[in-house]
Amino acid sequence: MVRIVLGVIAGFFAWLIVWVGSEKILSAIWPEWYGAHQLAFQEAVENGGQFTADTTILLIHIVWGSIVSVMSGFLAALIAGENKRTPLILGFLLMAFGLLKVVLSWAYVPIWYHVIFTAILIPMTIMGGKLKTTA
Repeated sequence: MVRIVLGVIAGFFAWLIVWVGSEKILSAIWPEWYGAHQLAFQEAVENGGQFTADTTILLIHIVWGSIVSVMSGFLAALIAGENKRTPLILGFLLMAFGLLKVVLSWAYVPIWYHVIFTAILIPMTIMGGKLKTTA
């Protein structure tokens, strides 16, 4: 049980670190495009201003969210020593935080993005956990 909890915690923090780190890297690589988009979103949320989401960036987020979720599910299963409950619990935890993000950004991002991004979290963490058996 302790290993399952540790696996979920490690998977969650790994997801956050990789996600935030990749956002910073992409903003540094493309400051005029990606960085400006992120800054505009942040300012709109803080000041209640207008914001138009870039569809390309939203699609990048969906693909990258899938990859990061698979990686975190694998790590969680690896630490826990089992690949059934741990990735599922991690997926629900990520989905809970994803729903919080949906609530905070509802007015600024299209509904299709909210639905797809939130819906991929559980299946992708489970897929990552299943990869543990073959590795």
